[in-house]
Amino acid sequence: MLKTIHILLVLFVSSFSISAKGVEITGVRNIPTDSRNSYYISNQNPLQPQRLIKLPTGSIVPNGWLRKQLELQRDGLNGNLSEISAWLQRDDNAWLKSGGKWGWEEVPYWLRGYASLAYIMKDESMYQEALFWIDAILGSQREDGNFGPKYSGKQDFWPNMIVLWILQNHYEYTHDPRIIPFMTAYCNYLLTVPDEDFLSSYWENSRGGDNLWSVVWLYNRTQDGNLLKLAEKIHVNTADWTKPSQLPNWHNVNVAQCFREPATWYLFTGEEAMCKASYNAYNLIRRAFGQVPGGMFGADENARIGFFDPRQGTETCGFAEQMASDQIMMQITGDTLWAENCEDVAFNSYPAAFMPDYKSLRYITSPNHVISDSKNHHPGIDNKGPFLAMNPFSSRCCQHNHGFAWPYYSDHLVMATPDDGLAVLLYSASTTKARVGKGVLVTLKEETQYPFEEVVRFSLHSIVPVRFPLYLRVPSWSEKPILSINGKRVKADHSGSSYIRIEREWKNGDTLEFQVPMNISYRTWQVNQNSVSVNYGPLTLSLKIKERYEKKDSKETAINDSKWQPGADAAAWPSYEIYPESPWNYALATNSPIKLSKKPWPLDNNPFTLESSPLEFSAQGRIVPSWQKDIYGLCGVLPSEDEPRSEWLDDITLVPMGAARLRISAFPTASK
Repeated sequence: MLKTIHILLVLFVSSFSISAKGVEITGVRNIPTDSRNSYYISNQNPLQPQRLIKLPTGSIVPNGWLRKQLELQRDGLNGNLSEISAWLQRDDNAWLKSGGKWGWEEVPYWLRGYASLAYIMKDESMYQEALFWIDAILGSQREDGNFGPKYSGKQDFWPNMIVLWILQNHYEYTHDPRIIPFMTAYCNYLLTVPDEDFLSSYWENSRGGDNLWSVVWLYNRTQDGNLLKLAEKIHVNTADWTKPSQLPNWHNVNVAQCFREPATWYLFTGEEAMCKASYNAYNLIRRAFGQVPGGMFGADENARIGFFDPRQGTETCGFAEQMASDQIMMQITGDTLWAENCEDVAFNSYPAAFMPDYKSLRYITSPNHVISDSKNHHPGIDNKGPFLAMNPFSSRCCQHNHGFAWPYYSDHLVMATPDDGLAVLLYSASTTKARVGKGVLVTLKEETQYPFEEVVRFSLHSIVPVRFPLYLRVPSWSEKPILSINGKRVKADHSGSSYIRIEREWKNGDTLEFQVPMNISYRTWQVNQNSVSVNYGPLTLSLKIKERYEKKDSKETAINDSKWQPGADAAAWPSYEIYPESPWNYALATNSPIKLSKKPWPLDNNPFTLESSPLEFSAQGRIVPSWQKDIYGLCGVLPSEDEPRSEWLDDITLVPMGAARLRISAFPTASK
């Protein structure tokens, strides 16, 4: 079981400002739902009220390091994939013409991230490219309401589920009048499909929850009673994710994206057991295969009995889907657990799945990952082929699907609340425009280098004064956060709160500073040899391993289902293998102090590389001689606690896990 140091949360807020200045500052465990937001569409009767409401796409402009990741993505693989992937070529494409050769999930996967990126970056050329595909999809709708590629046998409804998400974001950004009638006609068509032909194959059966979430979105805009019938049809025909000790399957991406289906169904029924079932599925995979840092679980492609060491990994698709599921669970439950898990994956696991320029990625990334080559490591990992190398064609799914993680993360930094306020869930430099209080449009500017610093600074801009509540998530790992309003620190005790609710009349130029102290803490993973991981606030730390990169020809080292467009220049999209050039088989001396050293903020604004990380930590460790690469060429499983350690202590350096493409983040332990 996960061993955590539980810290009592105490927030200091000024009592005088509560009474003398008309400010109400309270610690709350969750967002109240006894009202409904006046300006942003939220759940309509008979749906259960939602705790948090996503602002329309385009309301939030990310800045700082997050914007840099989006720029890298734009200039990297996601922004240019339509020029090199055969699945995205316009000739003979099933998403562009009936009977085309190239069709299934690849176009929707890519377009979901690409279009969202275009909206956020306000990139006109990208927008026009996205619109070309969206227009074609809308034009493919048939008289019966169905759309997309035609099938000779039973239809696979999975790719269309992704398209619905694309259309939802497109509508929020453009208010395109075609979207609601298109989605309504398609949903009416789904009601006519016999149950035996609906969600019957593996992927669509697992992932019906994605379709169900689109029904929620559409119902809230139309109140069409047929959608309530469709919701039941989808739930009944989707794989059962409610069993207490069993999952329908153990595919890593399916688990990451499908565990939320019962909680989505709860919105229709109000059955608390459904919501609890999603929590159970989330915890079940982590009890069995998630005794590792980084927010995920060791499944490679499919979790297997006996393969739960931190050298097992997760698909890049799995990281992206888990982050999206966390964001949906935040809206349904308001539970800050989901925000913290989303940050855990986003900061510690996801960035290391890519080369720093985002022009290639690897299929599998692990918490303990000491070789990243093009060899076949099966059955050490549950994939046959070069699944550890950084390759622009690292599997059709991840290659096309990775691009929606950062744009969707950006869209959920701040959300509206039922009481016409705002809640800050995921701390990041950004600018949010939203209507609050009596309908006043305000701009909330957030300046921070979080999670690489402790302080988050806000400034409020409004033409007229406006009273509304602002909720700030209180991280569970931070002891005694400090709040200042307009430069004045305020005090009063609020214990065990998930949010701090600040309601006041806000004026143009008001400022707020929220400091969340970060300290070193340890987690012990009992199932995995009582190994430990080290946290600094929301960051997990990894051993700093000297990395040697070897450039490879992508056509020679690509996964066997890679398909290049004719004329694509593979030389412009090289692959890389990464090898360790320093010892990695260290046991961490947990009774030696770990000391932080701060470095200048990187000039390129990208903190997720060994060279640019603004934080380094000095520690000590002992070599474990028997801990070597195993017969499959992978990092060996963690050594037992009685395996000999070296007699001498070495000084070692730890860095944030997300900056380390080779890493040890679950350590054996040693005495000082």
